[in-house]
Formats: sequence, C-alpha cells, structure tokens
Amino acid sequence: MSQRREILRLAVPAFLTLIAEPLFLLADSAIIGHLGTTSLAGLGVASAVLLTAAGIFVFLAYGTTAVVSRQVGAGSAKGAVEAGVDGTWLAIGLGAAVGLITAAAAGPLCAWLGATGAVHEQAVTYLRISAAGLPAMLVVLAATGVLRGLQDTRTPLVAASLGFGANIVLNLALVHGLHLGIAGSAIGTIIAQWGMAVGLLAVLLRTAAATGASLHPHPGRVLAAALGGFPLLVRTLALRAVLLLTVWVAAGLGDVPLAAYQVSSTIWSFLVFALDAIAIAAQALTGKALGAGDKRAAREATDVMLRWGIGSGIVLGALVLAVHPWLPALFTPDPAVRAAIGAGLVIIALGQPISGIAFVVDGVLMGAGDGRWLAWSMVGLLAAYVPIALALRAAAPTLLEGLDPADAAAVSVRWLWLAFTAFMALRAVVFWWRIRGDAWMVTGARR
Repeated sequence: MSQRREILRLAVPAFLTLIAEPLFLLADSAIIGHLGTTSLAGLGVASAVLLTAAGIFVFLAYGTTAVVSRQVGAGSAKGAVEAGVDGTWLAIGLGAAVGLITAAAAGPLCAWLGATGAVHEQAVTYLRISAAGLPAMLVVLAATGVLRGLQDTRTPLVAASLGFGANIVLNLALVHGLHLGIAGSAIGTIIAQWGMAVGLLAVLLRTAAATGASLHPHPGRVLAAALGGFPLLVRTLALRAVLLLTVWVAAGLGDVPLAAYQVSSTIWSFLVFALDAIAIAAQALTGKALGAGDKRAAREATDVMLRWGIGSGIVLGALVLAVHPWLPALFTPDPAVRAAIGAGLVIIALGQPISGIAFVVDGVLMGAGDGRWLAWSMVGLLAAYVPIALALRAAAPTLLEGLDPADAAAVSVRWLWLAFTAFMALRAVVFWWRIRGDAWMVTGARR
C-alpha cells in the first residue's frame, strides 16, 4: 500500500471520529442556544470545565497509540493489546475519580471561571449532570488509542457516528420535547457517551481474545502506563490552561462575548479535530516506523503529512470565510451574539494554516514518544501566553470605550481570537524547529 493511501486509510476515519466530540458540543450549542443567551453562556463555562477534566487525560489516547503502534511495528500483537488493556484499566480508575471530583466542585469551578447569577446556575446544572459521563469519555479515549495503534481507525468511527446520532435525537427530545432545558442536554449527552464506551470495550474484549492477551489489570504495567503518560499529562495541562485562561478573559468581557466565544471556540474545536485527523495518522505511522527501526519512513511520512496539514488548513480557512456571515444564525437568534461570532470566525479562518502545522507536528512527536520535550515546550508556551491574555483583559475597557454594546462585543471577540492565534503561531514555530532535527527519532519497541 502506498504511503499516501496508508495516510488516507487512517486519516479519513480518524477525522470523522475526532469531530464527534465537537459535533456533540455544536449540537448542544445549537439546541441550547435557542433557550437564550444565558443558557448558551452557561454551556460555555460548563463545557470548558468538562473538556478540561477529560482533556487533561488525552494521553490515554495519544500515549496508548504510540505504545501500541511501536509494539505492532516490532511484531508483537499480543504485547500491543496488553499495553492497551493496561491503559483502559487506568482510564476506568481515573474516570471514576475525576467524575466524582468534578460533580462535587461544580459550583466553585464555574464561579472561578467568572460565571455569576443565572449563568452560574445554568453552568452548574449542566456540569453536575455531565460529570457522570466523564468515566465513559476516558474509556472512549483509551479504547480509541488502542485501536489507532493497531492501525484501525474505522471502528472508532462507527462508535462516534452512532453516538453523535443518538446525542442529537436524545437532546432534541429531552430539551425541547420534555422541556428539561439545559439539564436535558446533559442527560442526553451522557447516555450517548456511555453507549460509545460500552461498544468500544466490547471490541477490545474481542481483540484481546483473538490475540490471547490477558484482560486482568497488572498493577506494575498500569503504573508504568501512568508514569509514561505523565509528560503528556503535563503537556495537556499546559494547553488546557491556555484554553481556560482564554475563557476567563471572555467571561470578563460580558455575557454576549462569552456566549459568542462558546460558539466560536466549538467551531474552532471542530476545525482542530479535522486537522488532528492527519496528526492521528502521524502518531500511528510514526510509532510503527520507529518501532520497526525505519527512520527514513518516519521522516518521509512526516514531510507528507506536514504538507497535507498546511493544505488542509488553507481549505478549511477558506470554507469558514465563505460561510461565516450565515453560520452564527444556526446557534442563536440574538443579533449581538451573531455579530460577535462572525467577527471571531474571520480570525479563526485566517489562523487555520498555522493550526495545520502545530497539530500535525504535535501528532508526529507524540507518535515518536517525544513526550518530555512536548511537556516542557508547552509549559514555556503557556508562560508566553499569560501576559498576552492578562494584557488583553486589562486593555479591554480602553479598546471598547465609546462603542455601542453590539460593536463592543464583536471587537472584544475579535481581539480575543487574535491573541489566541498569536499563541498558535508561536507554538507552530517552536514545533517546526524541533521537527527539523533528529533527536525525536528514537527507534525500538519502547522509547
């Protein structure tokens, strides 16, 4: 099979799978947006906490993909599946703990992000119910990582497609049919998430039986999986801190900018995961090539996928620019929120080629097991972004002085996305520098 066909075989299903979570939020945003600006702003705060709670453990997918694909490259199918089983047990334990903590601390967490009054009430309601879906979200991450490492991106696609379809039907029925409001959206989403988790676990059990892999938790290996994932945890914590800091700035700008940021950031997430599909192929192919000791194949695949990432970013940016005048109407009837969403989408569109570089290289380095470098680089990038975000929040009153509320909201959202795009540009430059050398290319079944 040619390299391009192999990339497409992995990337196309991965793309459709990865956009499932932002599609969940897009559907929630569209359904909840018609309940009013307060509910939409509450969803913005709650989803930021929820995605952070799940997102910091994304190493369950990315780290597992790298470990499993290296075992596949080294010719050990049983070892690959057992490594994935260890990651899944880790996901079950972490998911239960994180779900309980998130539900218990929902009020303070939403208040910390700047939600007040009715917005705070809506955010807490959504977050407390949605916390029950966190164990399922982490199991889905781990099981998906196993299957990607086994070079199978089609099975997670089936699970994601069924989950997304169920989520829309359930949310419409519960929010607008039974009039449960934002609580109905949360209930519908967790039912869909648990359905996905159960389905993927069934596939993993069947794969383990076919390879003779043990399903019992091995404390030493589970601990090793946790320690091996620690650098990626640090990397992800730094990235989530950047995103939470951006939400904090948006909350300080008012309810309309916050609601607009919720929608525009969900669209950005959709675009990011579309680009990350190429990064998923990069993880699987890089890990497999380095596990087999083939540095040349790893380098060639990296060059091809990097070109694809930039090209995809250009195409996605052009599409967003083409639809940005009409897209906001899908999410809210409020003219001020619509205008602010449109202003943010223009900046998001222009930044897509930059995102293409950043996310593809990120995937290559994860597949190579270069977690320690990724961790320290992201901590440094966070340190660089903090003064940018603080300066924007401090300068907002001056920037918006004399503007009517609708124009002020659009201008504030535009500046918010300019600041975040500056962070992404810096990230792309740093990652590009790393990939030009050879220090990240370490061969063997384990790094």
